[in-house]
Amino acid sequence: MSFRRILGHRPTLALLARAVDAGTLPPSLILAGPAGVGKRLAATALAQTLNCLSPVRPAPWPDGAEPLAVDACGECSACRRIARRIHPDFAVIEPGENGSIRIDAVREVVDSTAFRPFEARRRVVVFDEAEALVEDAQNALLKTLEEPPSGSVLVLVTAQPGTLLPTVRSRCPIVRFAPLAPLDVAAWLMREAGLNEDEARAAAAVSRGSLTLAREAAQAGAGGTREAAQRLLQRIADTTDPRARLDAVREIGGKGKGSGASEREALALHLHALQALLRDLGVLATHAATGVANRDLEPALARLSDAFGADRVLDGFAALQAAREALDGNGRPKTVADWVARRL
Repeated sequence: MSFRRILGHRPTLALLARAVDAGTLPPSLILAGPAGVGKRLAATALAQTLNCLSPVRPAPWPDGAEPLAVDACGECSACRRIARRIHPDFAVIEPGENGSIRIDAVREVVDSTAFRPFEARRRVVVFDEAEALVEDAQNALLKTLEEPPSGSVLVLVTAQPGTLLPTVRSRCPIVRFAPLAPLDVAAWLMREAGLNEDEARAAAAVSRGSLTLAREAAQAGAGGTREAAQRLLQRIADTTDPRARLDAVREIGGKGKGSGASEREALALHLHALQALLRDLGVLATHAATGVANRDLEPALARLSDAFGADRVLDGFAALQAAREALDGNGRPKTVADWVARRL
């Protein structure tokens, strides 16, 4: 998995490539960003680029964009073994069955970094889901982070950097990964999951830029969810009667409609769909030429835009965010759905 095969994040990947090429890569890093956007892939590509036997300099993108300073070839024996996790100088530490990374696993890594790499230029250790490191395990890492060995690079991959100890965060530069663009997610779903364009766009719109969530949304029937969210916005735009609004919201507050989703999961998906549609209404309210994620729904959204001006979109988006937080905090789905109907 070379940098050039990772979806999105080109400025971030270019930053990492320049640091490798210039020999200025820090000995410890935190790769932070939402789950499912490619952080772990980037960590593997970083290990390959550091140790590739035939590095590509410069490394052109297929579309002719400005090339990376350096990238792994992806084909040499070192790259292949790192990709398969069988290289002696590459390790991925993940949560165990209890969902945590214990101190024993960290001590083993700390001991290994005291020695030179067996064959690679740099030993790379990746802590995947680093937020699972228990406090004792994080403390065991501190001395290595304070006095990093020259032959090793430690990479902490996390969607929750704030859960790491301040002493750990202060010793590791943070490289941030943003959510993927909806169009990139949709293209990936069409290519990798075999979805048609409408299905892919529907799932991408509620994915929050995460490939993991996009795949889950597709399996849960995101197309029907998006259509239900669109109908709800239309009905709310057509009436100010509180009773009619509560009737309208029943469609998103119900069960998962045969998808296997629970009532809570189904409502959460509908809230994401509503936020995605409101975002597009906000784009239309500013008369921007581009930026609508649900392009196939743009004519219908344009008809809604008169009822949802910029201020109402902002208020509605904030209400949906509060509803999601209430749902995550174990709020009753029906209560949350009814509250949304009154606030949109």
